[in-house]
Amino acid sequence: MEDYKQTALPEAEQEEFFDQNSTSAVEYNEDNIRHLDDMEHIRVRSGMYIGRLGDGSQNDDGIYVLLKEVMDNSIDEFKMGAGKRIEVNIEDNLRVNVRDYGRGIPQGKLIEAVSKLNTGGKYDSKAFKKSVGLNGVGIKAVNALSSRFEVRSYRDGKYVRLFSKKVFFRTT
Repeated sequence: MEDYKQTALPEAEQEEFFDQNSTSAVEYNEDNIRHLDDMEHIRVRSGMYIGRLGDGSQNDDGIYVLLKEVMDNSIDEFKMGAGKRIEVNIEDNLRVNVRDYGRGIPQGKLIEAVSKLNTGGKYDSKAFKKSVGLNGVGIKAVNALSSRFEVRSYRDGKYVRLFSKKVFFRTT
C-alpha cells in the first residue's frame, strides 16, 4: 500500500480555491444543529425511506413503496400461518385500506410500533421466522407520510383503533 502524502496547494491556488468555494456569508454554529424526532425525520428526508415521493404516475413513486410496506406486514402474518385472508381496497379518493386478519399488533405497543423507528416484532425470530420489508421502518414511514393514517388491532377479544394526521395519536 502506498503511503498517503498530504501536500499543500501553493498559496495563490489556495486563495483562489477558497474564494471560489467560500460560504463565509452563511453562519454555521451550534444553533444550526438540530435533532429531529423519528416522524419529523421521515417527513423531512422522505427519500431516505421511500425514494422519490412522486404522485403515483410513475412505477417508482414512493406511494407504491408505502403500500408495499403495509402489504409486506400482512404477508408476514400470512407466512407465519396467522393470516387467513388479505384484503386491499383502493377507494375513489385514493384512500387505501389493507386488512390481514392476522394476530394483530400487541396493543400495549401499538403506538410505538407505528410511530417509533426501529421498533417492531420482527427482531425476535420466535415471533416471525422470516419477514420482508423495512423491518422497524416501513409502517412508520406510512404513518409519517400519509395525510391520514389509521391502524386497528383486534387481539384477544379487544379492539384498539388509533388515528394520526401528522400529529399525536388519539384513541377512539
